[in-house]
Amino acid sequence: MKTAPELDLISCPESRDAGTTSSRPGARLTRWVGRASLPFYWLVTFILIQQGAALAAEKADPALVPSIFSPESAPAHAISHLAGFVLVITGAIFVVVAGLLVYAVVRFRRRANDDETEPAQVYGSGPVETAWTTVPFLIVVVLTLTTARVIQEVQDARKPAAALDVQVIGHQWWWEIRYPKLGIVTANELHVPVSQGRERLPTFLDLRSADVVHSFWVPRLAGKTDLIPNKVNSMWIEPERTGLFVGQCAKYCGTQHAKMLLRVYVDTREDFDRWVKEQKQLAENDPTAAAGRLVFERTACINCHAVNGTVGNGRFGPDLTHLMGRATLGSGALTNSLEGLRAWIKSPEQFKPGVLMPAMNLNDADLDKLAAYLATLK
Repeated sequence: MKTAPELDLISCPESRDAGTTSSRPGARLTRWVGRASLPFYWLVTFILIQQGAALAAEKADPALVPSIFSPESAPAHAISHLAGFVLVITGAIFVVVAGLLVYAVVRFRRRANDDETEPAQVYGSGPVETAWTTVPFLIVVVLTLTTARVIQEVQDARKPAAALDVQVIGHQWWWEIRYPKLGIVTANELHVPVSQGRERLPTFLDLRSADVVHSFWVPRLAGKTDLIPNKVNSMWIEPERTGLFVGQCAKYCGTQHAKMLLRVYVDTREDFDRWVKEQKQLAENDPTAAAGRLVFERTACINCHAVNGTVGNGRFGPDLTHLMGRATLGSGALTNSLEGLRAWIKSPEQFKPGVLMPAMNLNDADLDKLAAYLATLK
């Protein structure tokens, strides 16, 4: 009669071995997992060190780092406090569970004089089962209630009469920004007033998408909110200080998702009113750039772009009326300058592969004239 082949690591105990166990396979598995994890830990450590070194080398302004750990707006503070509260509770759970695990490993480790007999088995304990059912239930209830309170506080916030209304429309791959009550249209840079003392000046944003799903995220000012086609989502921010805050589309929206950057400028009330006054003015009409304006009006530029005071009224691309008042081109693809304008018009694909703006194929003379004209739009 043939017998079943024996397994290398685990074998069923014979009748004479009943009541005994062996932990060698489990110990081997534990050692193997531990050794296999070492390269991963070293890789993570290396990446973190490299990122820290890169920041130190660039001497980046800490205030411009889009960190969720440095909230500077009312909704961001509410989200941060909730995250800290959840972290404390889950951290306490981790400490308790890990502590019990370490205690069990140390207290009941295999000893040299172990006779390998199975310890006494406990089949059920009323107090223990009640504890591990009641405590998690109470923890979930507390976390649910606190989360619901913060969601209600952020999403159902009362809108003051002095609040600023802004529409943000996501495109591939740039931001269209409209101030409907002020009659202002701009792109990629959002200007808002700062709340000072008791004077609350929050900004309420209506978020829309012209094509695919995007996500509006300025980590220091608020959480993420999606821009969904055929749907209007809303959010609000209330910055506590003036300055520049950087953000990013946080939802993959195509090949140039990583270059769909956003800049939020928080101004004093006086500076914001001055900016509004400048934005309401017609485009600069510099006689020395008349030839460039003619190139603009006689090419396909006017099919996609608008410049107040000209025949250009396109809506497929960013409004260029006050183009040179912005810091970047292509939603952060390159610095806004005369040289940058010329390079962008000549070959936008070079800086933003997949961009929907085509190369204009102008000769060098017309390209210089057009760039010079656009450089006057301040």
